[in-house]
Amino acid sequence: MSRYPRDMTGYGGQWPRVTWPGGAKIAVQIVLNYEEGGENNILHGDAASEAFLSEITGAVPWPGQRHWNMESIYEYGSRAGFWRVHSLLQDIPITVYGVATALARAPLQLSAMQAAGWEIASHGLKWIEHKDMSADEERAQIREAIRLHTEVVGTPPRGWYTGRCSVNTVDLAAEVGDLAYIADSYADDLPYWVKAGGKDQLIVPYTMDCNDMRFAIQAGFTTGDQFESYLKDSFDMLYAEGEAGAPKMLSIGLHCRIAGRPGRAIALKRALDHFVQHDGVWFATREQIADHWAREHPPLAGLRPSEMDKATFVSEFGGVYEHSHWIAEGAYELELGPSHDNAAGVHNALARVFRSASKDRRLGVLNAHPDLAGKLAAAGRLTKESSGEQAGAGLDMLTDKERETFQKLNADYVARHGFPFIIAVKDNTKASILEAFHRRIGNDRDAEFAEACRQVERIAELRLKEKFAT
Repeated sequence: MSRYPRDMTGYGGQWPRVTWPGGAKIAVQIVLNYEEGGENNILHGDAASEAFLSEITGAVPWPGQRHWNMESIYEYGSRAGFWRVHSLLQDIPITVYGVATALARAPLQLSAMQAAGWEIASHGLKWIEHKDMSADEERAQIREAIRLHTEVVGTPPRGWYTGRCSVNTVDLAAEVGDLAYIADSYADDLPYWVKAGGKDQLIVPYTMDCNDMRFAIQAGFTTGDQFESYLKDSFDMLYAEGEAGAPKMLSIGLHCRIAGRPGRAIALKRALDHFVQHDGVWFATREQIADHWAREHPPLAGLRPSEMDKATFVSEFGGVYEHSHWIAEGAYELELGPSHDNAAGVHNALARVFRSASKDRRLGVLNAHPDLAGKLAAAGRLTKESSGEQAGAGLDMLTDKERETFQKLNADYVARHGFPFIIAVKDNTKASILEAFHRRIGNDRDAEFAEACRQVERIAELRLKEKFAT
């Protein structure tokens, strides 16, 4: 038995009925990363200098040495870039991802953030890589980040974003922090819930595309107008989706040392000017979005097949294919994951087992199905599912003549093909079932066997949709 932990489905195109405050068509969420003074530096006890997200092409860590050019680029962010961005955004609700050690070295900037009413979320203890840390070491870093953040800011963080994270980060942050949200994800345009740290944890995903970091990578922005154009295009697409009834969230990521440069700041200003020309735009902090989402879209309790033990899984789904529990037993052994925690996912898993079975075994499944309006129905011996399906098509209220017709067709069909006539009655009426009976009875056996198998799968699909809907 194998379980695949990644959720490749999300909302599956069935977006929640999002109602942003004031009926907004889009939520615009701007993040300012404050990392300057928290980056790799031997002054901070690190083994080497920083090499990430700067103007220096091809930068590499310098073990045991300070990198003067790198340090001064980061210092530009705190000395000049922060204030330029602050002047543009001070009247807009934004979120600061604050590295705890960087905030501790920036009392004046912190005071300006607080005066602007910005949310200050935690960006970890230091702006360093966590991928090679043990879980215990990273847990200790998270605890210390929250402690220092609370000491410096005055309140504990309600949001978390490590950025240079490990596979354990979300679980550890959820476990250690009392967090309204975690942002270490780029997986959606809307918040979503996960099981992490032993509880339901809200994820408010972040962005790598609408992010000024692309000025610092090869496949990125070169000029300010490229950044501006990309932000506008992203806004326009999401705004149109909101007008069509499916509002989303636009995340924008900024860094003091990058967006704070004059040629980029002016591009940011032009993009902001474009946003505010539209009605129904909600500028919000991530904390505001998280609190709104938790109120309007709390975590839902539902079937989670990928988390079931085998006995529970077979009990829940063993009857989907008529009297054929072996199909559910086989499906349980597949590589199930969160993407299977819905009707389509379980249907696919069950169908794979059915399709891969021998022809004799599939014939056994066909023969497990009752005749339509046959003797089992008359004797009240159908399964609950079959009884309800046949009743839905009116097959439980036939006239004597209709019943006689069905029984003769059943007998002729079985004599010709060697298995009962099978059709997804929920897709049909009494009249269309009779029409299909007359049409299909003359098929050759191989063609009719294939059609009967398709109908068995369709019956299973409809049963699963009903099961998950309730």
